[in-house]
Amino acid sequence: MPSAFQFQCHFILIFLAASKGETRYLEVRDAGEDEPFLLLSEDLKRELSAGQIYRRSLRCIDMLSIDGQFTFTTDQPQLHCATFFIGEPEELITIDYNFVNINCQGGDFLKVFDGWILKGEKFPSSLDHPLPTSQRYVDFCESGNTQRSIRSSQNVAMIFFRIHQPGNGFTVTVKKNTNLFPCNVISQTPSGRFTMVIPHQHRNCSFSIIYPVVIKISDLILGHLNGLFLKKPTAGCAGEGDFVELLGGTGLDPSKMFPLADLCHSFHGSAQMKIGCDNTVVRMVSSGKHINRVTFEYHQLDLQGTENRKENSIEEFCFPSI
Repeated sequence: MPSAFQFQCHFILIFLAASKGETRYLEVRDAGEDEPFLLLSEDLKRELSAGQIYRRSLRCIDMLSIDGQFTFTTDQPQLHCATFFIGEPEELITIDYNFVNINCQGGDFLKVFDGWILKGEKFPSSLDHPLPTSQRYVDFCESGNTQRSIRSSQNVAMIFFRIHQPGNGFTVTVKKNTNLFPCNVISQTPSGRFTMVIPHQHRNCSFSIIYPVVIKISDLILGHLNGLFLKKPTAGCAGEGDFVELLGGTGLDPSKMFPLADLCHSFHGSAQMKIGCDNTVVRMVSSGKHINRVTFEYHQLDLQGTENRKENSIEEFCFPSI
């Protein structure tokens, strides 16, 4: 039986799956006929690329992966609302306030969060984000006209809002910007290929896949300096240095997940791992002294038909007991 975390994440990512042929596993039973709770088709995206601005109304709980202008107007008190934004791995998200009509003194609020939060767990975690948690929130009721444009630090962001008075609401414009060196990423799909590069930066980067997956690391370069690979300590990857770790768990925050494997030696080849967890994370820790790079591919794991393969595989984790 899927966990509460899986249900929540799949509820969010159903919009993404819908446009990629994955919705045979999920249904949205209360989607309105005027505009189902789904992402735009690729055909419509191509039509909009000619310079048109996509516009639509927001629901109390919503998901957006496309640029456009979005308006929320309440017809009854809405006390617990959120909109999740997601882009491609190499994109950052900019949210501009066009119009805001809320009663801050009456208990309304409108906040942007740099990342995602589900059940109190954050992505990116506090260990991986460049800002302290308190600075990742931008509260309209506190900033007002002083900050009407907010850019995310990764490919996900969200807004929380509470509005009591019918007729009140807001309008935002969402745009995407290119990120030359993507760091923290939530994957829109259960399969794909990605190369993470940290060029002489002291930072940690996490790539999150909210599905059970088979993950294959095909290339790992750590401690690359003047064409030489620096030797690594033989006893694990803990402490100082540069390394990649694979994490698995049932929540969103990588810092609260279980470490499955550490990789602290450069190699060219193939290392495969089956991870049956709700969430799988590839996390790179970089000292900033070198250019570090890891390439991996992943696809959704069939928990019903898993079999041991004669491949370069690490032990399986997180599989449900039968």
